[in-house]
Amino acid sequence: MNSTEANLVGDVTPQLRVIARADHAISRKNISNGALRVLYRLNEAGYAAFLVGGAVRDLLLGGHPKDFDVATNATPEQIRSLFRNCRLIGRRFRLAHVVFGREIVEVATFRGSSDDGSGDRHVVDGRIVRDNVYGTIEEDAVRRDFTVNALYYDISDFSVRDYVGGMRDLEQRTMRLIGDPELRYREDPVRMLRAARLAAKLGFSIAPEAAAPFAQLAPLLRDAAPARLFDETLKLFLAGHGLAGFRTLEAHGLLAEVFPSTVLGLAGPHGAVFRRLLEATLRSTDERVRADKGVTPAFLFAALLWQPVCDEVQRLIAHGVDATSAWVQASDQVMRAQVERVAIPRRFGFAIEDIWALQPRFEQRVRKRVFRLLAHPRFRAAYDFLLLRAEADPALAELAQWWTEAQAVDQAALAERLTTPVAPPAATADAPRRKKRRRGGRRKASSGAPAGDQGGQTGAGE
Repeated sequence: MNSTEANLVGDVTPQLRVIARADHAISRKNISNGALRVLYRLNEAGYAAFLVGGAVRDLLLGGHPKDFDVATNATPEQIRSLFRNCRLIGRRFRLAHVVFGREIVEVATFRGSSDDGSGDRHVVDGRIVRDNVYGTIEEDAVRRDFTVNALYYDISDFSVRDYVGGMRDLEQRTMRLIGDPELRYREDPVRMLRAARLAAKLGFSIAPEAAAPFAQLAPLLRDAAPARLFDETLKLFLAGHGLAGFRTLEAHGLLAEVFPSTVLGLAGPHGAVFRRLLEATLRSTDERVRADKGVTPAFLFAALLWQPVCDEVQRLIAHGVDATSAWVQASDQVMRAQVERVAIPRRFGFAIEDIWALQPRFEQRVRKRVFRLLAHPRFRAAYDFLLLRAEADPALAELAQWWTEAQAVDQAALAERLTTPVAPPAATADAPRRKKRRRGGRRKASSGAPAGDQGGQTGAGE
C-alpha cells in the first residue's frame, strides 16, 4: 500500500476471505430484480460486478434491504453504454443510476486510493471534496467506512468477499471503522453520526477505538453542511429506530453538536419532563414507522425544540414582553439558531411554529376560542402534541382529556358545555397569534385524522 493510501485511511492491508455460497445466508430471491439485472448484464459484458454495502450487510443479518448498490470495475461511461435507462450523477463522487420504474440501482466504479495525477481527487483539511479516481476492489474495500459495509456479494459465483474483517464484526455485532478513526472522521465528520445511526439501527456496539475520537472531533460537525445534517437527522429519527438513535447520540456526546439547545433543555430545571416528552415522541414515531404509517419531520422538530422555546418564552416574559409577542419571538429565535446546524425547510418550519403557538390556546376553554381552535388547520398536529405532553407531564392529563372529549361530542352539546366558561390560567391567558404570512395558496383544512395520529403525518418529504 502506498503512502497516499495510508494517508487517506491509515495503515490497512486488505486480506481476502471468501465465504462460499453454502456458508452464508444471501439468496437471490431477496435481491431486487433491478439489482440482479444490473449485476448480470455487467458480468455478461466482462466486467466484475458485486452487490455491496448495506444491502449485503442486511441480507447477511436476515433483513430485507430497500436499496441495492452495485460496485464494478466498469467506468461510469462504460456503465451508461450498457444501459439505456442510465444517467450519470454527482461531481464529488461520479455515480451511475440505472432506473427500473420506481427502483433506482446505484452503480459505483471501484474507488482508488492513490491520486493518479488527473486532478480528480481534491482533499481540503483532511476532507475529500472530490473523488473520481478509480482503482481495484481491494482499494475500494479499504476506502469504505465501516468493516460491515465492505462486504461484496459476487454474482459470478454467489460468494461473499471480505477484505477487512467485516464478517467477524458482523458476527460480533460491532461497528468498526476501516483504518485510522481520527483520519476517517476528519475526512468526513458526518461519519460520527453515521456510526451512531447504524449502531442504533442494527443493535450493534461501537468499537472503543471508533468511539474514542468523538470527544475531540465532534465539534467538526459544526462545519458540515446544514442540509446534509437535515438528511442525516431524518435517517436517525424517522426510520424506525429513532429512540435508540437519540440515546446513542446522547451517550456519545454527539447530540450537543447537532441540537445544542435540546441538550441545554435536558440539563435545565424541566429536563426530566422534557426527556419524557422526547422519548414518548420518538417511541410513537418508531411505532408508526414499523406500522407503515406516515411521519413528518415537523412533529419531530417540534418536540426536540419544545423546551428551548418554553425557556425562551419565560425569559422574555420575565423581561416584560407580553405573552403573545414572547411566543412569536421565542419561536423565531430558536428556529434561527437551530437552522445554523440543521437546515429545516421552511414548509416544516411553518408547521413547527404553529404546533408551538397552539399549545397555550388549549388552556383557553371559552366558547369562541374553543371552536376557533378546533377549526384550525394545524389542530390535529397540535392536539397530538398535547397528548404527548400530557404523557410526559401528568399535570396536563385533565386538559388533554377535556380536548379529547370535546372532539367526541357534537357542536351543540359542546356549546352547551361551554355556557359556563372555564377560565384560563393567568400565565397563558394571552395566547400567541401567528403573524400573517403571504402564501401562494390557501391552507388545507384539517384532515380530521383519528386521535393519536400525530396530525395525519404523511412522509418525510411532505
